Amino acid sequence: MDFKIYTTISLLLVMFTCANAFSQNRNSFPQEKGPYITVRGSVIDIETLEPIPRVNIEITGGDYTTTGADGEFRIRARIDDELVIRSADFETRYYTIKDNQRIRVEVQSLSNEEDIFEEEEIQGNSQQSFEGFLQIARDEYKKDVSKGIDHIASALEVKGISESERATAYELLADINTYGKQYDLAISNYKSSLKSVYDIAVDIKLAKAYFNNKNYQESISLYQSLLQKTISFEQNLEVIEGLGDSYKMTKEYEKAIEQYKKAERITSDSSIVSIATRLNTKIAECYDGMGNSQKAISSYNKALDLSNQESSESAARSKVNTADYYNRTQQFDEEIKLRKEVLEDIDNVVTDSISNDDVLTSQKQNYKIASAYANQRKFEEAIPFFEKSINEAADKNDLVIEKDATRRLSELHRDQGNFDKAAESYERYKSLVDEEYQRKEQEVYKAVRLGKDIAEKQARIRSLEKDRELNEKKYQLAFKEQELRETSDRNQQLIIGSLIVLAISLLITAFAMYRSSKRQKYANNLLALKGLRSQMNPHFIFNALNSVNSFIAINDERTANKYLSDFSSLMRAVLENSEEDFIPLSSEIELIKKYTMLEHFRFKDKFDYTLTVDENLKVDEFKIPPMLLQPYVENAVWHGMRYKEEKGLLHIHFSQKDKDTAVITVTDDGVGRERSKAMKTDNQKKQKSKGMGNIKKRIAILNEMYGDRVDVAITDVFENGEGTKVTLTLKKN
Repeated sequence: MDFKIYTTISLLLVMFTCANAFSQNRNSFPQEKGPYITVRGSVIDIETLEPIPRVNIEITGGDYTTTGADGEFRIRARIDDELVIRSADFETRYYTIKDNQRIRVEVQSLSNEEDIFEEEEIQGNSQQSFEGFLQIARDEYKKDVSKGIDHIASALEVKGISESERATAYELLADINTYGKQYDLAISNYKSSLKSVYDIAVDIKLAKAYFNNKNYQESISLYQSLLQKTISFEQNLEVIEGLGDSYKMTKEYEKAIEQYKKAERITSDSSIVSIATRLNTKIAECYDGMGNSQKAISSYNKALDLSNQESSESAARSKVNTADYYNRTQQFDEEIKLRKEVLEDIDNVVTDSISNDDVLTSQKQNYKIASAYANQRKFEEAIPFFEKSINEAADKNDLVIEKDATRRLSELHRDQGNFDKAAESYERYKSLVDEEYQRKEQEVYKAVRLGKDIAEKQARIRSLEKDRELNEKKYQLAFKEQELRETSDRNQQLIIGSLIVLAISLLITAFAMYRSSKRQKYANNLLALKGLRSQMNPHFIFNALNSVNSFIAINDERTANKYLSDFSSLMRAVLENSEEDFIPLSSEIELIKKYTMLEHFRFKDKFDYTLTVDENLKVDEFKIPPMLLQPYVENAVWHGMRYKEEKGLLHIHFSQKDKDTAVITVTDDGVGRERSKAMKTDNQKKQKSKGMGNIKKRIAILNEMYGDRVDVAITDVFENGEGTKVTLTLKKN
């Protein structure tokens, strides 16, 4: 019998048996009291959607517990018991237990207004103090990244700060980005700090940010340049190891080993055992990657010998890495021995600050010990470690390990023929899967909100920096103009006397007024462009987020994650170009490719599309306003082909008319402009779309500022009014 068919039949049989056993066990309890069940839930602030920790959870006359840092709780109860949710921050809530379904308690905090007042009071007391804002940011950002960034923006708004202070602010901002794992933003802000004041330590942080953002070549180049500079012993060691890490990630293992051994020689001179342990572990990983098992195990053993010289977190991590190697090579007895030593190290040297994502947690190590026993089919030895892993994961709210260990435990009971216990574990596993899904759903929603909030604050900081640079240029220009006027006045007074000086002064004044008028007009155009861009990007973001929301609404988590990943990539490119009047045509082509792909991803049943670029078109020689094509493509999809009964076709073509002119066409075979207007609902007709109007205004302003460089014509494709063709003509500078 085929293995897959056999496995499927076995699984169905076990599920049926488990469900039957579970039903029998449930009915065997006395009906007057009812069986105990585990009630899971969370307490959420309804306004901020943030979890509330340390809330008192009590069953009247029964068990008591509190919510964890993530607002989650679990408590033992019976059906019809009264659950009391009590805290000084909100009114007490009461809930009657009806079943073992997850409970979500939404409350309104009584302290929100007080918190706002206290925050305003802090800002008021520190509004004149640059260092005061920075200190608040340092204290707050690990609790709330968004607030930390906001306080740095306030610090940068303080008048009269020095270049050194500005560098410090941008360094802290980049540190916050690194803490939030927004490495692309960290790179930008470390560069801003170095632009104000150069600092070796900040340059090393920039190299690490490149590494964390997977810009390995940039990381290697910067680390190599740092080695040519005069740096301290600690910095030298950090740079050499960082260079080795970058080589390892690019699979240049021999170069990586060379750097690690160089760092090892430095540490051996200083007897830094913990660092030497870590380096030998990395050397072993490189040999393992090269397929040299003999040298790999030799380096792992050396790391283990070093780790035995001291009890440290670094030594424990070395043992974990070696145990992972034993697991990959199926040396399960050696793996189990090492992991049991790691458990002792965790009890002795690992702090409570280790997160559940870290490998140095007792629940993970117990899970892996149990898995190693299970791989040897030593089920009796494996089961206690799975149970211990489950209990520890539950205490530490590590839902992933608790779920996986529960599933494996159910499978072991099944393989032993103990279907009652298998059924119990399986039911618990199903509950944990539901809980994990709800938690991920919350995390996605919070991530979208946090990303939008941080993007707005980063935009505010960029605006502050641009305003500062503009003011400095204005000051320098005014100073030079003043010097010029004074020199001219003195020379003319000596040559032709007071009357000619007066006349020339009038002419200079008139000329200055004319120049001022032109500059004012130019500044007004810049402000208008900035305003139009600020309307366009939220318009686009709103439509795209609606797409994410629709996938989440139909519980299509995988599609939502895929769409959100592609959307974040597009948004990063849009935000990078959002302050530019013109970008290379090649960049706009990549943007419209990503956008059209996302629209097609959502409306696959409505249209197909082609995007072609004439091979004769020199895309790097032409520039175009960013996101100029997106509204036309959006109109083609939403107002042309979306109303069409059969599947439509969208064609985007880039060509070169002559050496100075490029032509872009967006053609669809949709219902046409007139029919699209007629098919709108009354509610849609009341809503005025700003997208096309903003495009026309942008083109008009840019043509005025830079000469007539962009022209747009819209025509029908067919004589019956169906189909729409947008022809955009683009000229060089």
